[in-house]
Amino acid sequence: MIRRGLLLGALALAGCGFEPAYGPGGADVLRGAVRADDPDNEAGFEFIGRIEARLDRPAAPRYALAYDISTRRVAIGIDGSNRITRYNVEGTVAWTLTAIGSETPLLQGTERSFTGYSVSGERLATPEPARDATRRLMIILADRVVARLLAGADAL
Repeated sequence: MIRRGLLLGALALAGCGFEPAYGPGGADVLRGAVRADDPDNEAGFEFIGRIEARLDRPAAPRYALAYDISTRRVAIGIDGSNRITRYNVEGTVAWTLTAIGSETPLLQGTERSFTGYSVSGERLATPEPARDATRRLMIILADRVVARLLAGADAL
């Protein structure tokens, strides 16, 4: 019964033109082919690390990924002593994919997200949660960029 349902589901998807992102013509076009701009800070390093983890390091790059990351920290929690106890790290990445040697954008977009972290009363404990929140934010933003690249891969 379950096998029949899976088979019917697969046939229905095939009939609607569904193609898996990691099938022929999808991510294969991008795998090892996207060379991102060099990072200039820790956030950029984390962002590019995640892009390369998802699409592989560029062995024979055909596409250039330019990006601009901006982040800001926003206090969102205050205790009874008027001390900040929680922050959100909000981030935006504007990106453009071009063919190497061209300036005409093939794909482009802007992705936004946020993560949060709590702070304790100890000042020494604050930097690591902030770095971890930024690290998590870069993973989220990179995953969103990769999703957009995969969705647009058929146009490449």
